[in-house]
Amino acid sequence: MNIRRLLLDVDKALEIPSILEIAEAIEGVKGVEGANITVTDIDTETVGMEVTIEGDHINYTDVERAIVKVGAALHSIDEIVVGGRMVERVPRSR
Repeated sequence: MNIRRLLLDVDKALEIPSILEIAEAIEGVKGVEGANITVTDIDTETVGMEVTIEGDHINYTDVERAIVKVGAALHSIDEIVVGGRMVERVPRSR
């Protein structure tokens, strides 16, 4: 399967790892061409982040391993785009 984009819900401890360490680990995964890490919430012990990764033939297992190896926790896949081209989400109108 050709994974082209992943949107992940990731948490880390307040102090370590740093967002830079997480970004470096993700960037080193085969198929990753770019990533965006956005802090969504901070509490007394953890930092919640949305991690968007784009590329071609991204290896999800390697992404998951890289995130866990630096000491962060992957909670869920919130979006995935697969196939020969990028398909943007179209909001439903009700």
